[in-house]
Amino acid sequence: NLHKTYSGEITLGGKTPSFDLETEIDQKFDLINITKKQVYSVSKEFSGEMFQKPPLFSAIKVQGERLYKKARRGEKVNVKTRKITIYNFEITEINLPKVKFIINCSKGTYIRSIANDFGLKLKNGGYLSELTREKIGNYSLNQSLTISEFEKNLMRDIS
Repeated sequence: NLHKTYSGEITLGGKTPSFDLETEIDQKFDLINITKKQVYSVSKEFSGEMFQKPPLFSAIKVQGERLYKKARRGEKVNVKTRKITIYNFEITEINLPKVKFIINCSKGTYIRSIANDFGLKLKNGGYLSELTREKIGNYSLNQSLTISEFEKNLMRDIS
């Protein structure tokens, strides 16, 4: 139930069935009419409470089975929308077709769906090409340990 903060990158000009690079690009779009001003303008639409349709390639269970299993078999499934909250969505860099961002959101938010919806609002395509969870609740990535630091601490505690 904790808020999450992610940094990432949306690639415009294409769509994938999974909304990220797990699946191949299956649609391509021309970027000629997309401006930086439009990108900033559309980003303002991703704020507050909204309803989001999770991606077909997700771990949500439908009739007792993970949705991604049905998607991989090519089954058509009607996925229900979910209420989410975007507390902050900031564009940090635009170098088309790449759009870097930071987002602070509620639990249950699919950033892959944000990427897809972002492309749709631009009357184009978009998919998630990079993602890092920066923070969950009060736990921040910059406070984390490397594996070797963790192992050293573990060995120290065992001795």
